Amino acid sequence: MYGLLNLHKPLGWTSHDCVAKVRRFVNQKRVGHGGTLDPAATGVLPIALGQATRLLQYLPVDKAYLGRVRLGLTTTTDDLEGEVLSQQDASAVTREAVEAALDAFIGTIDQVPPRYSAIQVDGQRLYDRARKGEAFEVPLRTVTVKSIELVDWIPGLGGRSPEIELSIACGPGTYIRSIARDLGAALGVGGTLASLVRTQSCGLGLASSLTLEELETHIKTNTFTPLDPALVLGHLPSVQLTPELMRRWNFGQRLPMDDREPDPAPLRVEDSAGMLLGIGELRLGEGVTILAPRLVLGKGQG
Repeated sequence: MYGLLNLHKPLGWTSHDCVAKVRRFVNQKRVGHGGTLDPAATGVLPIALGQATRLLQYLPVDKAYLGRVRLGLTTTTDDLEGEVLSQQDASAVTREAVEAALDAFIGTIDQVPPRYSAIQVDGQRLYDRARKGEAFEVPLRTVTVKSIELVDWIPGLGGRSPEIELSIACGPGTYIRSIARDLGAALGVGGTLASLVRTQSCGLGLASSLTLEELETHIKTNTFTPLDPALVLGHLPSVQLTPELMRRWNFGQRLPMDDREPDPAPLRVEDSAGMLLGIGELRLGEGVTILAPRLVLGKGQG
């Protein structure tokens, strides 16, 4: 089986759990995911089947989330899974104050990831060191946040612990838990992530995602059709090959491209009908531009 699955990850499951479940459903070993989601998060988890796993690195990297932040609370993990560090009355915080504070989180910013995260430092996961009670500095990360919008306000607990829902579009590596923590700090009351839904990843959206239960039903009724990866590779430039060049491409040969300029960026390689044949790049070779294969898909896999 070849293609992509837009899975709606359930609450409490790790991304690895989901991959293992899908692997059993489709009876196929070669299954991978396109970006980890914490167990406490739900939403879009792109999963690749068969040779499509080789395409994961070329899928769009931008992501989008709906995150609910509880103000007046801080925890060890920057979400509700951790131990409470502080709690205070946040009823004086206004919508206007939140919207003004959000401006500082838009653009290319330096972010301190949560201490309980999967980042490796000196060969160790930060969450392992945190669980051992070790003292350590969390390395800064530079991330890109394209937009943050306040979409809902939930008073909660008599207004003392309001929750705000944020719509966030961002680049890879962005921790929404860190935004929740730092936003609360900027407002002077503390904050932690109460819930998180990923609404977009790898070019796939929440509206078209399948739950594990829906996937199982489709598998049992033989109605499951994986998504064509070409549908989400439109951000890459393309080149179309003639039948003769396509035959040579399928053997992994480099092809002359006299009408193109060298460019190391990946590009889609297609046949004349637009079927995906693989991923290549344009290199300079002996005075001419050549199309060099990065990834050649097998017959019937494009």
